[in-house]
Amino acid sequence: MSSQSFQELQIRVVRLPHAEGLELPRRETEHAAGLDLVAANPEAEPLVLKPRARALVPTGLVMEIPPGFEGQVRPRSGLAFKHGITVANAPGTIDADYRGEVKVLLINLGEEDFVVTRGMRVAQLLIAPVSFVSLVPVETVETTSRGAGGFGSTGL
Repeated sequence: MSSQSFQELQIRVVRLPHAEGLELPRRETEHAAGLDLVAANPEAEPLVLKPRARALVPTGLVMEIPPGFEGQVRPRSGLAFKHGITVANAPGTIDADYRGEVKVLLINLGEEDFVVTRGMRVAQLLIAPVSFVSLVPVETVETTSRGAGGFGSTGL
């Protein structure tokens, strides 16, 4: 197999004081799509997520996402499978003009308390291109064989 070369998009990032000493998000494998976001809560203050509870987990990062792109905050599959921990608004969107701290809205769908410790990888960040659209009012839209069939209309 031949190795392809990809151009890497650079995102400017400010590390806030409470993220000092933490690694910047990174891909864990060569072809991973997402960068792992880590929790920047204080070492002495682990965050306990009770079952069905949700919390904003700080990352201590402010990002400058370029126009034409968005950040997508997604769950980590291992946390979701093993513990029922997911991102409540998955995928969460970070707009290109947002300049606040990136936080992860976690929810515990599991049966047991889950403890988020400082430096724990809690979510994935993907940077994706955005299509800018405008809506055009019309009287009708083209018909298709599916029509208005929605949730569950195509079977299992």
